Amino acid sequence: MDQDDSVRSPASDDSRIIMSSRGRLYPSRYAIWPVLFLLLLVNLTSGISNIPLNRLLERRLCRAYYDSGQDVDEQLCKVDSVQQDLAWIMGSFETLWIVGDFVMTIPLTFLSERYGRKRVLLLNLIPRLFMLLWTLSVAYFEDYLPPRAAIAGASLSVLGGDTVFNSLIYGLAARITEDSITRAIYFSRMTALTSVIGFLSPAIAAAAMTIQLSLPFWLGTIFLVLALPTVLLLPIDDHVSDDTTEAQRPLISSPTLKAQGSRTSLVGSVVSRIHSLVSAVGTLQLALLLLSMFLTSLASADTKLLAQYISKRYHWTFASAGYLLSAKAVVNFFLLTFVVPFFLTTQGSASQSLSDRANVRYARFCLVSSVLGALAIGFSAVIWELVPSLLIYALGVPLSVFTLSLANSSMMWARARRSGSDSGDPQSHIFSIIMMVKTLGSLVGAPLMATLWYYGIQVSFYGSPYIASSLVYLAAWCVFWKIRVD
Repeated sequence: MDQDDSVRSPASDDSRIIMSSRGRLYPSRYAIWPVLFLLLLVNLTSGISNIPLNRLLERRLCRAYYDSGQDVDEQLCKVDSVQQDLAWIMGSFETLWIVGDFVMTIPLTFLSERYGRKRVLLLNLIPRLFMLLWTLSVAYFEDYLPPRAAIAGASLSVLGGDTVFNSLIYGLAARITEDSITRAIYFSRMTALTSVIGFLSPAIAAAAMTIQLSLPFWLGTIFLVLALPTVLLLPIDDHVSDDTTEAQRPLISSPTLKAQGSRTSLVGSVVSRIHSLVSAVGTLQLALLLLSMFLTSLASADTKLLAQYISKRYHWTFASAGYLLSAKAVVNFFLLTFVVPFFLTTQGSASQSLSDRANVRYARFCLVSSVLGALAIGFSAVIWELVPSLLIYALGVPLSVFTLSLANSSMMWARARRSGSDSGDPQSHIFSIIMMVKTLGSLVGAPLMATLWYYGIQVSFYGSPYIASSLVYLAAWCVFWKIRVD
C-alpha cells in the first residue's frame, strides 16, 4: 500500500485502515484503542496524585503549625492558617506546571515534526514521572525539604505537559476517521474516559492513601511505566514523506519539509508556527468559539479546588471528599457514554448544517448547567445542598464534545478558507490551537481561583471561587450565543 493511501475513506468506516511507522496495518475501529489506553494511563496518574498531594502537604504544614513531631489528627488541620498555606502551595504548583507547558507548546510540536511524535510523547512522560518521585522525596526527607519544595515538582513541565499531550492525542483520534459523526463519537469516548477518570480517581486515591499515603504515587509510577510501550503502539507515521497529504500533516506545521529540511533556526521556525496559528483563525465565528473555550477553561479551574473546598468548608477528611467526588462520575459516565453518543448517532442522516446547529444547541445547554451548578456549589452551606449542586454542574461536562465537533466542522472551516488564509489548510492546526487556548485559560484561571480561595478562607467567604466561576461561565454563554453556523 502506498503511503499516500495510508488513510482511506471507503463506504464502510470499519474497513478503513492506517499505516504505522513500522508498517503495521490498523483497522480504524481498533486504532482508537491504544490512544484511549494511553489517555487512561496518563490521566489516571494525574488524577490519583492530586488528593494525596493535598493531604501530604497538609500533614506537613499541620505538624509545623502545632510544632509536633508526630501526625496531628486531620480534623485539627482545617484551621485557616494551614489551609491558606496549602492553597498558596497548590496554586503555585498548578501555575508553574501550566506556564512551562504553555511556553514550550510550539517548540515541542515543532520538534515532533522533526524527530517524530512518539519521541515527543515519550518526552512528555518525564515531567510526570519526576513530579511523582519528587513528591515522594518531599514526603520521605522531611528534615531536608520543606513543604514549599513540592512546587519544584512542576518545574519540568517545560518538557511537555497537558497541552502538548492532548493536542497530539486528539489529533490522532481525528486522523483515524474522516467521518464527522464517527469523529465526534471518538471525542465523546475520549471526553467520557477523561471525565470518568477525573472523578473515579479520587476514590482510588482515597482507598490507596488509607493504606499508605505514598501508595498513590507509586501506583502512578507504575502507570507511567506501562505508558512507555503503549506510545510505541500508537498509529503514528513518524516518517512522513515529502508529498504529505492533508490527513498526515503534523498538528502545528507549515509543510513538513520546512521542519525536516530547513536550515533556519529553531526561533525562526517557532515564529513561523505562531504566524500560521494566528492566520489559521480565519473568521469571526472561529474567534468567538475559541474565546468561549478560553472562558470555559478559565472557569473550570475551580475543579482543582473541589477536594480542599469540601474538606475545609464541611470539615471532611480528604479521603471522604475523594469518595464524594467519585460519586459524581456516575452522572458523567452516563452522559458521555450513552446520552451524548445517542444524540450524535441520531444526527447521522442529518445535513452538516443541521448537525452543527444541534451542537450549538447542546453546547448552550451545557453552559447553562455550568452556570447554575457552579453558582449552587458556591452557595451550598451544608453538604446536602452540595450534592445536588455537583450533579447540576456535571450536566455541563459534555460541553467539550460539542465545541470540538464545531471546531472541526467543515462548514465553519469553509469560511476560513474563503477568508484567504495563506497558512495552507488552516484546519490542520485546529487541535493545537484549541489546546493552547484552553491552557491559556487554565494559566489565568489557576492563580485566579487560588487567590480567591486564599482570601475567601481569610474572610470566611468559602464559595467565592465558584461564584466567580459561575460569572465566567455566564460570559462564555454570552459569547457562544453570538456564534452562527447557518
